[in-house]
Amino acid sequence: MIGLIGKKLGMTRTFQEDGRSIPVTVIQAGPCVVTQVKTEETDGYNAVQLGFGAKKAKNTPMPMQGHFRKAETDSLRTLVEYRMDGKTELKLGDSVDLSQLSEAELVDVTGTTKGRGFSGTIKRHGQHRGPDGHGSKNVRAMGSIGMHTFPGRVVPGKAMPGQYGNKRETKKNLTVVSVDTEKNLILVKGSVPGHKNGIVFIRPSR
Repeated sequence: MIGLIGKKLGMTRTFQEDGRSIPVTVIQAGPCVVTQVKTEETDGYNAVQLGFGAKKAKNTPMPMQGHFRKAETDSLRTLVEYRMDGKTELKLGDSVDLSQLSEAELVDVTGTTKGRGFSGTIKRHGQHRGPDGHGSKNVRAMGSIGMHTFPGRVVPGKAMPGQYGNKRETKKNLTVVSVDTEKNLILVKGSVPGHKNGIVFIRPSR
């Protein structure tokens, strides 16, 4: 099952025939270049490696420059590998565009969420504030984290302050609202992980 590499352009909305407003995310998907084809005979499994996004050759390590020259393409910024059930007809240097997803009604989108640094429990877990009157000094701080008697410890998984965001996340079964193959744009219903112009990976839902 092959997918595409894309760039999240932002969010907007579209209107259905009955007038309902639908929030959509606009993704520039591809065109991607096949930079490597792996087979079970040579690598032990079948896969296709795709590249996306232009990159200056002077900023590309020499081994990767040779890797791209073998595929007869310019240096690319992002590479991803998609496993295949069997052998593929794609060859080095072939271009993969939105025609791969033209018949897909549902897609899975993977991206890196926005990094929000060290955050408290209100922002990170949606907990409520404490009382802010009558001498209270526990407005945004969390309350008790354990218990005095058995088991007398902090239970693993307790919601506490810490690093929030900047993690790989996949949103599954997103509805494809429309596909524009000429402009390489795909509109999916709802939001997808990541910031504007962030890299995302799209594949048909299983």
